[in-house]
Amino acid sequence: MTDDDATRKEFGEAVNMTGAELRRWLDTDESKAVGQKPDGGGESTGHHSGRRILDILAADELTDADYAHMRKVVGYVHRHAKQRPSGDVEDTKWRYSLMNWGHDPLKRG
Repeated sequence: MTDDDATRKEFGEAVNMTGAELRRWLDTDESKAVGQKPDGGGESTGHHSGRRILDILAADELTDADYAHMRKVVGYVHRHAKQRPSGDVEDTKWRYSLMNWGHDPLKRG
């Protein structure tokens, strides 16, 4: 297995939302309200990543930059998932932030 193959596999496991689910999510106020905004305003890093994920999911061929972003997504999802708060997480910034990165921790299967 090549590094690119491994990256595709890990990305596919980390991103458990379909393109349609992610697109709908990114259009919500909740999606736009969470995450760090690099310049103090505008689009958060996670929301921008979600749009980039949509491009990757729709791409016929992936570039080195796509693979680099896919590795970034995998790392973020793995790190952030370990920070799960106690209790019901359905309506939490923690979940919303992960969803911006294409991962819904409440999604089964």
